[in-house]
Amino acid sequence: MSVSPGAWMYPRPRPGNLREIAEKIEAATGLRVQIVGGKLVMSPTPRGKHAGVVKGLRRQLEAAALPDGLDLYEVSSIALPEDPDDYVTPDLIALPTEWEGDDDWLADPEDAALAVEVISQSEKSREIRDKADWYAVARVPVLLVIDPRKGTWALHTHPDNGAYKDVLPGKFGESVRLPEPLDIEITTDGFPVYGDPPRGRRQQRE
Repeated sequence: MSVSPGAWMYPRPRPGNLREIAEKIEAATGLRVQIVGGKLVMSPTPRGKHAGVVKGLRRQLEAAALPDGLDLYEVSSIALPEDPDDYVTPDLIALPTEWEGDDDWLADPEDAALAVEVISQSEKSREIRDKADWYAVARVPVLLVIDPRKGTWALHTHPDNGAYKDVLPGKFGESVRLPEPLDIEITTDGFPVYGDPPRGRRQQRE
């Protein structure tokens, strides 16, 4: 997604000042800005169905009772180890409750028992792959990707050497069991599917 030149003041984006630029863009536009692989990635405000998936998943996790010492957070970012200027903001993340008393705004990715990404209607396949690789490099142990465009989900586990060794795919209607320490079964039959994309952005039929 492009941002108009007037959306922020100088300096221009360059290595070393990306976080400053990201914060300016967020303040000026309300977009969610992340830095993935040294690149600014901007996402629109989630639509209703996107937000509905996050809400539904959160309610299931809370109803199932999270392990002691863990809780769920939204709008919390995690940084790439040894590079705090490279960070992502999952739609939902399970972190130790000590996070609530932390003055830092970037959590340690290895503290995350679960990160959840709900795919936006405008996201491209390459962006989705790049973000999954980022989580693997950061060694986030469990990543759940939910795609309301296609009515599918994918559970990524066991990050190793910059990739997840195990990826379990599924469709809405099929349950997914999250591994330890959560050990919670998530039902997906109630997750909504996006309607047709806006005119001009409709995907070509295969």
